[in-house]
Amino acid sequence: MTIPKNTLTRTTALAGLILALAACSATGDDAGAATTSEPSGQSADTSLTDVLESGTLTVGTEGTYRPFSFHEDGSGDLTGYDVEVVEAVAAKLGVEVKFEETQWDAIFAGLEAGRFDVIANQVSITPDRTEAYTFTEPYTVSTGVIVVRTDNEDITSFESLAGKRTAQSLTSNWYTLAEDSGATIEAVEGWAQSVALVEQERVDATINDKLTFLDYQQTNDASGLRIAAETQEESLSAFAVAKDATALAEAIDEALATLTEDGTLAQISEKYFGQDVSH
Repeated sequence: MTIPKNTLTRTTALAGLILALAACSATGDDAGAATTSEPSGQSADTSLTDVLESGTLTVGTEGTYRPFSFHEDGSGDLTGYDVEVVEAVAAKLGVEVKFEETQWDAIFAGLEAGRFDVIANQVSITPDRTEAYTFTEPYTVSTGVIVVRTDNEDITSFESLAGKRTAQSLTSNWYTLAEDSGATIEAVEGWAQSVALVEQERVDATINDKLTFLDYQQTNDASGLRIAAETQEESLSAFAVAKDATALAEAIDEALATLTEDGTLAQISEKYFGQDVSH
């Protein structure tokens, strides 16, 4: 009987873990007790061994967030940048992927309840979130950009937005940046309306995430638009796991490092954005 590759990988990983534990206990009763005992009130971190033993990495994602996690034509298989990255990570771990599609408002509650092992949904690393969850190394790096028409030579920086008209969603952090830059703001519901107003010359510019513009370039004729300036600050997105799941996070980090070295992350980035956005 042929043994599946994933089974061999999991067996090897578990065997290595058992040998490591045996080596610790072989140093003597006192030393072994000091090494393997857990602090009072704390339990061992089994996040990685649980995934390896089950053979499945359960992933929380929206499934409605193009181009990161979505269904092609609204009814096809789940796909997207984040989906392909986490599938590549799981392959390196030697396990299968099970997706649990969840609305954004409930995605962190699902992680806390143990419904899934990891969130793959362009989760930005923020101070508040790092207090509640453990993050892997980032697999997406982006900036804020000013998008203008290609013939617009007046806007070259955020300072030059003063007195200019920009299209922004009122609930977006880009609205605040435009306001702080001295722009007069035309309120819109989202990116589609913003970019349409720029193309129609009804506003001078719009500020948004660079990934949004790169995705637009991949799926539309954006020859009449260009990026005039970028923020110096970068937005980093990573996989989020439970606060005490450090072993799983470290294993994912190793997988991401390998995927960076062998060019897999760059290839996935190029597919969805036309350039490498993974670092």
